[in-house]
Amino acid sequence: MNREHLIAQLARPISYDIAVIGGGATGLGVALDAASRGWSVVLLESHDFAKGTSSRATKLVHGGVRYLAQGNIGLVREALHERTVLLHNAPHLAQPLPFVLPAYHWWELPFYGAGLKMYDALAGRAGLGATEFLGRRETLARLPTARSAGLKGGIQYWDGQFDDARLALALARTAAARGALVVNYCAVTALRHEQGRVAGVSCEDRETGRRFEVSARCVINAAGVWVDQLRQQDGAATGHPVSAMVAPSQGVHLVVDREFLPGDHALMVPRTEDGRVLFGVPWLGKLILGTTDTPRNDLALEPRPFRQELEFILKESARYLVRAPRPQDIRSMWVGLRPLVKPQGDDGDDTKGLSREHTVLVSRSGLVTVTGGKWTTYRAMAEDVLVKCMEKRLLEPARPGVTANLRLLGGEPTPRDSVPLSEPQGLHSYGSEADAVLALPGAGNELGGGLSEAMVRFAARAEYARTVEDVLARRWRVLFLDARLAQELAPAVGAILREETGVDPQVQDFLQLGRSYLEMPA
Repeated sequence: MNREHLIAQLARPISYDIAVIGGGATGLGVALDAASRGWSVVLLESHDFAKGTSSRATKLVHGGVRYLAQGNIGLVREALHERTVLLHNAPHLAQPLPFVLPAYHWWELPFYGAGLKMYDALAGRAGLGATEFLGRRETLARLPTARSAGLKGGIQYWDGQFDDARLALALARTAAARGALVVNYCAVTALRHEQGRVAGVSCEDRETGRRFEVSARCVINAAGVWVDQLRQQDGAATGHPVSAMVAPSQGVHLVVDREFLPGDHALMVPRTEDGRVLFGVPWLGKLILGTTDTPRNDLALEPRPFRQELEFILKESARYLVRAPRPQDIRSMWVGLRPLVKPQGDDGDDTKGLSREHTVLVSRSGLVTVTGGKWTTYRAMAEDVLVKCMEKRLLEPARPGVTANLRLLGGEPTPRDSVPLSEPQGLHSYGSEADAVLALPGAGNELGGGLSEAMVRFAARAEYARTVEDVLARRWRVLFLDARLAQELAPAVGAILREETGVDPQVQDFLQLGRSYLEMPA
């Protein structure tokens, strides 16, 4: 992706229909939907696409079994529908996955089984497979390393899993193919107001320091857990102070080798010792264990786990696995901040009770803010945002949305065999674009861990990659899977990137970052 061309486009003195702030799932979903309807769109991301929350999910495309227990039928029904849409539109990046809930008390089988049968009923034709009651032997066949002592049986149900960062990238590239200008490493520094109305943004290219003024009829704040910063700036400029609407919640994940839970079934514990949910998810050749739900007030771009959270995950894993991971078995650990929506006037810190639904607000100046929700419903969130913009007459009506049946780049049907997302990354991760990768220099030169020279070149030329972190954290997920291997690959990747881009690939910064994905907190 030619950076100079992107910046030249940004410098053009034109007015866009829509300026989107934030290159995570929500912002990219809005940009794709809007561009597909014919509006002119610019999206600005201060770092890399999905650098924040959107690359740090539990990798699940799900309807939300826990929300069913809370009685939120509408949210579950919507998510189940969107799950099917996502699996269809990006089959190389999102696939069905069977989950097994082991039961160590007799009451768990009828209690959770009834809820999961209702989950099937709500999915209807969008279901991925029927819920099954399993005997003790069948449960152990699917979860070979589950603790057998006291095991009564289990329940298997179906949800999905996905590659979150690569899905975000596919959204960005598909939006660009539909005419949107999407630019990473370009930070919005201020909102522009004219006669009390938001009329655009000021931004800065983080590579060169060049500044630009971007005019837009409608400005959409999709900055995730950071939306309140822009809302407060907007309120100060118009004399209408606002209170925070986001209460960040921290989800922690640790990654270990698949030997701790071999096979292609995920482990689901619906209620841990303190009432949270624990998952063990096979993903890209490793096993992800998570996630906790802890309030966090600081909004670090690279949040680190609290020691007690890691100890909690390891302790809970030991209750269900014959051989539980120890701290020295951790290959990588990472944290995602979730933008949970606070009820007005709520200053509490119990994030388990806050809303997982998304919220769309329009300020007096016309700034549109969207936050909350989850990856599975990103497309529905985007539709809701654009409907709200039209209702408020910030946009002229356009044709109906088309994203429900819009395959993302790489998602076209291909004769290549489908490889489960539980298996290590490979050429299959590119879907129908695999041949384009093979056509680049270095296709036969593997750098390590399945990553080839050609894949790095493809990341630079077609996938907006600028730094070693962009490649090894989000285009190729090795930082999230094996931080030591990522550090070993960094110098070779940096040399190729420098050749492709002509800019500093920030190898030393990445090596320091990689260490933080391995260090146990004090």
